[in-house]
Amino acid sequence: MNLQQKYMFRCIQLAKNGLGTTYPNPLVGSVLVVADKIIGEGWHLEAGKAHAEVNAINSVVDESLLEKATIYVSLEPCSHYGKTPPCADLIIAKGIKNVVVGSTDPNPKVAGKGIIKLMKAGCKVSVGVLEKECDALNKRFFTFQNKRRPFIFLKWAESQDGYIAPKSRDKQAPAWITNTESRQRVHQMRAEEQSILVGTNTVFEDNPSLTTREAEGSNPTRVVLDRQLRISAWAAVLDGAVKTIVITETTGTPIDNVVYECIDFDTPIASQVCDVLFRHDIQSVIIEGGSQTLQTFIDAGLWDEAHIYKGTGSFSEGLRAPSIQGQNISEEKIKNDRLTILKNKEL
Repeated sequence: MNLQQKYMFRCIQLAKNGLGTTYPNPLVGSVLVVADKIIGEGWHLEAGKAHAEVNAINSVVDESLLEKATIYVSLEPCSHYGKTPPCADLIIAKGIKNVVVGSTDPNPKVAGKGIIKLMKAGCKVSVGVLEKECDALNKRFFTFQNKRRPFIFLKWAESQDGYIAPKSRDKQAPAWITNTESRQRVHQMRAEEQSILVGTNTVFEDNPSLTTREAEGSNPTRVVLDRQLRISAWAAVLDGAVKTIVITETTGTPIDNVVYECIDFDTPIASQVCDVLFRHDIQSVIIEGGSQTLQTFIDAGLWDEAHIYKGTGSFSEGLRAPSIQGQNISEEKIKNDRLTILKNKEL
């Protein structure tokens, strides 16, 4: 790893501090370097607040060093006015002449304009350092901008013999397959992603709240498939505590913090759900529904990653786990459980 890659890798590390809090903005990290020494660093923490470059520049104790500095940023500096002024303008105003960029911003409002503005102002701009890694950092943002849909995570837990639920249950609901640590990991994932989707049967069987009660962070927007509006108003997903989108084919009675969206359930629904979420500016969704809901997205080819937790017990019979083929990108033991993450190799 050369020096440029080293400092860009640090930008990526910093950017990850904003995971779950920057939506709808991307994750961005930035460092300022003089004579191979970092003099300032920052990241974008929350939409509407200062961007990574601003925080990095503001962290520099001796501003006279800025004219000698190289600024590294994992994503192209913005060139337009939004909730904050353009970062490219600030870089120019501070006299920073060397700029190293990881990824070009796919947002049409930027899309190379920040780089052009910097170059026209006399800055030396290098683009594409650890580009693959910087693109992966913002897989949600890039998918949303380029494919006009959210990044789709599939998530389920299955028994050793491949069932996601037993044939019958005792009073416990849901029937836990994985250990406490795995469930905490799932709640952390919820805090990092923008929405979570389940089907009607999951609500009937488990009455889930779909919150992050076992992890720090914001609750995701809840998305519920309820074709005939059969879910009771007493269900946890309709308690109004979290924004909830009910996808249906009819009109629902307004409830606080609950939005109804109509689609045609007689035609393939996965792409229609993606369109609804795109309209709501949702960049990521965890499909955590039952086997039928998960299989619907798998069969449509509309998924990016599958997170499959395998517990230690067996059910012998029950509801089979979805059938999926993908590229295995990681495996991890969580005590006695195993987490396998697949990537959609068709994308």
